[in-house]
Amino acid sequence: LVRSRGLGDVYKRQRVARAIAAIERDTDAEVVTVLARQADDYRYIPMMWAALLSLLVPLALAFMPVGLDALETLLAQWTVLVVLAVLFRLKPVQFRVVPRRLQRMRAAGLARQAFLEQGLHRTRGGTGLLIFVSEAEHYVEILVDRGVAQHVPDETWKKIVDTFTAHVQQGEVLNGFLECIASCGDQLIIKVPATEKKNELPNHLVIL
Repeated sequence: LVRSRGLGDVYKRQRVARAIAAIERDTDAEVVTVLARQADDYRYIPMMWAALLSLLVPLALAFMPVGLDALETLLAQWTVLVVLAVLFRLKPVQFRVVPRRLQRMRAAGLARQAFLEQGLHRTRGGTGLLIFVSEAEHYVEILVDRGVAQHVPDETWKKIVDTFTAHVQQGEVLNGFLECIASCGDQLIIKVPATEKKNELPNHLVIL
């Protein structure tokens, strides 16, 4: 996973802020960008898999040429449970045992929460647009308020999201943001052109 900390965060915020300011001069839309490191810790999923697999230990031992008593079998079962619980908590392994559908559900829920927390539903004319990324899940979503939705079809955003998702999968999160902002701007400047000078919401990249 690509991590951005310290000065890297400041650099990203500045680059993204400049990109948003550049397009907002020519559109009434209010664009906010949010980057989440991870949508959920999924703590219970690795433990669940470890517990389920440890239940198979007595069955496996029954087919092996070993003579373990009840206490030794129990100790073996607990050992497997602990080892697997630790192993499945490692990041490269964790996201292989967490169902992709659950990852998308958690990321989508966090995106909607961010939309509300950033005040995108309170802009004049309902022109809020959120570009949301959950880095660990490789999840990208664009959420828009009614003032934008009535002018730009969902299919337009899907193409932009697909391109951004490919960047995230390659670890190019910043480049993905900048390209996505520019692509959104191309649509917004035409479909939701500027009628007044305003800046209701912060332009910098919000990092969760």
